Parts: sequence; structure tokens; C-alpha cells
Amino acid sequence: MRDVPMWALVPSGCAPVVLVGGWTTAAALQGPSYDAVRQTISVLAAYGAAGFWVMTGALLALGVCHLSTAWGLRAAAPAGRAALAAGGLAALVVALFPTPASGGSLRHGSIAATGFALLALWPVMATARGARRPAPWALRRGPALVATGSMGVAALWFVFEADGRGAAGVAERLVTCMQSLWPLVVVVSCLWDQRGRADEEPRRAP
Repeated sequence: MRDVPMWALVPSGCAPVVLVGGWTTAAALQGPSYDAVRQTISVLAAYGAAGFWVMTGALLALGVCHLSTAWGLRAAAPAGRAALAAGGLAALVVALFPTPASGGSLRHGSIAATGFALLALWPVMATARGARRPAPWALRRGPALVATGSMGVAALWFVFEADGRGAAGVAERLVTCMQSLWPLVVVVSCLWDQRGRADEEPRRAP
């Protein structure tokens, strides 16, 4: 199993920070007209929104963070790294094709849905197999299934709420928070495992 570089902590740790910081700042710029419970993040990044550039910049930064994390996460299976990178690309494309000020966009919604799906599936796709020793905790089948299942349930809640039931903003924020945090969990798990292996080597030496 290949080691994960320490620098992977930077993009994986920055992802949730830029996301939450972006929507918090953009919502503050938008003022009381924006309802974070009912309205989605896409409203903040729509053309003409007061925080358009802030939210757009946050989405671009999020995409770069996911791409960088996928590059450094060498211990994960290639399919999982590819899915995480594709989720990062989806975030970049969503930022480049915001919703119009007049309302929703099928193209924007389709890209966002694809990104949600990829970032929900990548934990299971990234599980490491065939190693001589147990994989890092977050790359094992059980935790990965829990992560993917939790993200899937949250995404279904968002779909349910987006049908006009009133809490689409909360549901979307829950999904995106979970998806932005899991790469950090995986990176920390891998680095912790590497530290444990490094501590064992001197004890094994004759």
C-alpha cells in the first residue's frame, strides 16, 4: 500500500473550510432576503446575487481541493480516487455554469446531481483490497459503506425537500458538509496508519 503524503492534509482540510466559509460569507452579503433553511447554495452563486463571486470562488476552491486530495490519496483504490477527482471537476463545472437569476437550470442541476452521486460513491470505491496488513480504518469496507449510506440518505432527504417542502437549504448543507469532510477523515486515517507502521518498524528490527 502506497503512503499518503503529509501535504494531503492541506487540501482535504481546506475543503470544508472554504465551503462553509463561502456560503456563510455569501449569505451575509445577500442579507435578510436569503433564507438559508429554504434556499440552496446555488441561489448564492446565481448570476446577480450579492455574494456571487464569493460563492463561485468557494466552489472553485472546493473543486481544486478534491482534485488535489485525490492526487495525494495514494493508499485508496484507483476507482475511488478517480471518483473523488471527478466530483471535484463537477464542483468546478457547477461554478462555471451557475443558475440564472430568474430560477433553476437543468444543466446546473444535472451537473450538481452528478457531483453529489460521485462524492457519495467514492468512499466505497476507494476501499483498499489485497494488502498484506489491514487497510487504514477509513478505507475499510464497513466504515466506507456507512459513509456512502449516510451521504445517500442525506441526498435523498435533499431531493425530498427540494420538491417544495421547505428545508432544502438545510438538507443540501448537510450533504455537502458530509462530502467535504470525508476526504479529510480518510487522509487522517491513512496518516495515522502510516505513523503506526513507522513506530512498529524499530521494534521489529533485530
